[in-house]
Amino acid sequence: MYTDLNGKVAVVTGGSKGIGHAIAKRFGQEKMSVVINYHSDKAGAESAAKSVTDEGGKAAIVQADISTEEGAKALLDAAVENFGGMDIWINNAGMEIKSPTHELSLDDWNKVTAVDQTGVFLGSKVALDYFVKNNKKGNIINMSSVHEAIPWPTFASYAAAKGSVKLFTKTIAMEYANQNVRVNAIGPGAINTPINAEKFADKKQYDKTVSMVPMNRIGTPEEVAAGAAWLASDESSYVTGITLFIDGGMTLYPAFKDGEG
Repeated sequence: MYTDLNGKVAVVTGGSKGIGHAIAKRFGQEKMSVVINYHSDKAGAESAAKSVTDEGGKAAIVQADISTEEGAKALLDAAVENFGGMDIWINNAGMEIKSPTHELSLDDWNKVTAVDQTGVFLGSKVALDYFVKNNKKGNIINMSSVHEAIPWPTFASYAAAKGSVKLFTKTIAMEYANQNVRVNAIGPGAINTPINAEKFADKKQYDKTVSMVPMNRIGTPEEVAAGAAWLASDESSYVTGITLFIDGGMTLYPAFKDGEG
């Protein structure tokens, strides 16, 4: 536990399931107040809120489309109205669509980039504006992916968005470092989340994915949440502009693990 997080206020986009749910719960363990954003899964958001309060934190749920300016502002307003301010903003909401790139529709490209890229921009913009105008120490954590570094054929829109998140994170980290605002990203690898449930239900696909991870296992949302807690805390006070890969070594080119090539 990080004692400096006690009483802090965080916004978590896409907090109704998977990694977002796990981050909200971990923040509850840190005795924080958490605004949990959801798009359509109200029951999931309520479950996440209960996990926060069960752990000793406080929670509020807010339905909002993070790919819109109105949605991002609604989350900040909820933090201020319910908990008196905002200290940490987690741009976690994300989606992916599988398609051969020559068959990928513009509509599907726009759906993915609206959430995974524009949503990160809009959430960060609202948070930065709040921190600067209130002369407040702040912290932004963007959920990227190992696919900011590893190409992912048939998921071009997702990989392009995460590549954007990488340089966007570094750029605003540099831009606001002298204003006491830290900005970092997390790059999860293969994590056992609802978005991967169907794929991992296929044993052949599951085993193939495990073979791509040097640690020889799939990660958990709680392990990603632990990284988020560290980046949110003062234990990482001299860290800004990085992507913290939580991937079991997936970015280490595991095909070369036996010294061949």
